[in-house]
Amino acid sequence: MNLLRLAVVSCGFLGLSPVAPGTVGTLAGVLIVWGLARLELFALWMLVVCALLYVVGRSLGEWAESRARGKDPGFFVLDEVLGYLVTLLWVRGPSLFAMAFGFAVFRFFDIVKPPPVRRFERIRGGDGILLDDVVAGLYGLGVMSLARLAFGDASLWIHGGSAAGG
Repeated sequence: MNLLRLAVVSCGFLGLSPVAPGTVGTLAGVLIVWGLARLELFALWMLVVCALLYVVGRSLGEWAESRARGKDPGFFVLDEVLGYLVTLLWVRGPSLFAMAFGFAVFRFFDIVKPPPVRRFERIRGGDGILLDDVVAGLYGLGVMSLARLAFGDASLWIHGGSAAGG
């Protein structure tokens, strides 16, 4: 049972990477977004996945901290996946460029932790593990939205988009 819990919180053991486990773990989010990008009702599916990840992550937070004997263990990367999904929470599926740009933007905010991101880390258990990344994801979503407004061209940002629509 512990191996299954570890597999879940480390996103298929990506979070056990000896180098940059948060960055490597975020790649699971890229796969999720890529898989959902072509679906109708992309934003709804993303919200469903975000809610599921939050519920699962919250329920396994105390177990992970107990196993690691510390706060917000590095192998727990469901939070990075959730934050990345929030960064790309658009009405329509993002392009590969947007997924890559969003990856860089989210990782920046997750590492730098501008106020009030760090404050959420103080919360105990799964909520504390997850919420700082959700807020970093909201910062990322803001940057992605501003970049899309500033640079336009829907084909750059939206999967299957065209310069005329999206």
